[in-house]
Amino acid sequence: MLSVEQIQDEVARVLGDAAIDITAERGEVCVMIPRPRIAEALQALRDDAGTAMIQLVDICGVDYPERPERFDVVYHLLSLRHNARLRIKIQTDEATPVPSVVGVHPCAGWFEREAWDMYGIAFSGNPDLRRLLTDYGFEGHPLRKDFPLTGYVEMRYDNAEKRVVYEPVKLPQDFRNFDFLSPWEGMTDVNTRMAQEEKPAGVEGNKP
Repeated sequence: MLSVEQIQDEVARVLGDAAIDITAERGEVCVMIPRPRIAEALQALRDDAGTAMIQLVDICGVDYPERPERFDVVYHLLSLRHNARLRIKIQTDEATPVPSVVGVHPCAGWFEREAWDMYGIAFSGNPDLRRLLTDYGFEGHPLRKDFPLTGYVEMRYDNAEKRVVYEPVKLPQDFRNFDFLSPWEGMTDVNTRMAQEEKPAGVEGNKP
């Protein structure tokens, strides 16, 4: 098993000038590299015996809307030989695609599709970049921080039309007051009367 310091040294040796920054936090090493060199870096880390990062565990995104390059794309690697993990980060914006790493790790195809679906991060060279988790015709990318919590549309089955229909999200304010007396919303007066009736005589708020 490699120590954190040994992992840092081996990664620095393997990546050379491709490693912009190498840090260690909470027992894990994180490396920032230039976006165009991501496939080259993952292949070098996979093939070199000193690192042997042969398994791509996951690809995920992080959104920082205030930055010009708002997205971090994070690759989690595992070395079974050295019992070590490594995190690789690159940055990109909404318009600039990230080189796909399917040629290095075939499993990346699904991970890249998920990042595209959830964040709108494009990957050039992915042979099948389609949505993965959202419905057909879904608009937007739900894990962006500027995406509304309620979404833009809602779906329901219309019995008259005998099909699923999409409509703008509607949140009637009449049903948004919760009185903490019942799981039913919008029934404040009814619940208050019921609570009064259930209280024993002499309890404050109930007339004998």
